[in-house]
Amino acid sequence: MTRVAPPPEHPPERPPAPDPEAPDATAAFAALLTEPGQRLLERVREVTPAEELAVATRLRREHPPALVAAALGQARLRQRAEAKFGADAAAMYFTPEGLEQATRTSVADRRASRLARAGVRRVADLCCGIGGDAIALARAGLRVLAVDRSPLTCAVAEANAAALGLADRIEVRCAPVETVADAELGGRVGALDAVFVDPARRGGRGRIFDPESYSPPLSWALATATRLPNAALKIAPGVPHEAIPPEAEAEWVSHRGEVKEAVLWFGDVATPGLRRATLLPGGHSLAGAPEPAPAGAPGRYLYEPDGAVIRAGLVGAVAEAIGGRLLDPSIAYLTGDAPAPTPYATAYEITDVLPFHLKRLRALLRERDVGTLTVKKRGSAITPEELLRRVRPSGRNAATVFLTRVAGAPSMILGRPLANVRTPPV
Repeated sequence: MTRVAPPPEHPPERPPAPDPEAPDATAAFAALLTEPGQRLLERVREVTPAEELAVATRLRREHPPALVAAALGQARLRQRAEAKFGADAAAMYFTPEGLEQATRTSVADRRASRLARAGVRRVADLCCGIGGDAIALARAGLRVLAVDRSPLTCAVAEANAAALGLADRIEVRCAPVETVADAELGGRVGALDAVFVDPARRGGRGRIFDPESYSPPLSWALATATRLPNAALKIAPGVPHEAIPPEAEAEWVSHRGEVKEAVLWFGDVATPGLRRATLLPGGHSLAGAPEPAPAGAPGRYLYEPDGAVIRAGLVGAVAEAIGGRLLDPSIAYLTGDAPAPTPYATAYEITDVLPFHLKRLRALLRERDVGTLTVKKRGSAITPEELLRRVRPSGRNAATVFLTRVAGAPSMILGRPLANVRTPPV
């Protein structure tokens, strides 16, 4: 048995989502909201992919094919959405692209609560998508103006607000966000006290890496964020620190070790120049300024910082807290001589530190009877898949191998997790 742990700094690419604005898509969605559509949705709620073809064939004898396809598609999306929206997913509506880009509920709730604690009462959610963020903002007690230019997306957002009992707190407006921002921020001073902007970062060819190719462009979003007392701007987690305006606070958020988003905060809610790493679901938040960490020889323990900590440049802060040091000045693995409780890194007990040599690793795994090998890497050219293919682990025991550099030299570090070291006592 083998297990590969992909490096957190390079999340896997996802294929581009289908175009939600296909002909008649809005009409098909509207049909789902009718009484026959709702009855059909209830009938297909628990249909599995294996059953779908037979169910569709049977239902088309009683209902229009377009309505059957829309209901089955919505059922599939609701099942997938449970991972992000929990129990709410069963009552909500989605588009494939909208679900792909929607914020996980725990992440959106965290952001909304921060705005609410700052005294925000009415916020514009620009590029609202299917309304996931608007729902979190409304549940935090805010009144929300949710804006998107897609008629289908707006219809879905409006239906979601109604389905979750929030229609009185969320106004959905279908228009270009630039037009609405100019009207609301320019002509009605005081009507809004915050803005949240989530520019589209995917296009017809997949993920967009140039911030000026976002829709709307990052420069427009930054200019808009400075027009109100409070603002939050969602950006790609890989944003270079030099691109962050000095007046912004930058926060990276991870969920169960996977970095989900970066947010630039402006105005009263922000501390200019601060860098923050927030880990969910625990809610641990580390803030400070990026500082270098010392480097030194491997100790008895290895610490793998959370991806949000790495993105925020706060590895040095974790090193100081645990009394640790870097294995290599350019690699975000820490080492220490004693176990140190921290929520910001996963700890491993080191059993072996070896120069990179696959034959030696294969022999050692055979000697230790290791068949379940978790491969982690930073600063190594070989892929985890290639390593597993070449060492062919087989046995009853488990181990973790880190492919990295120690003081500049390609190295292999074997260890085992210390589950009780990750979270400090409350």
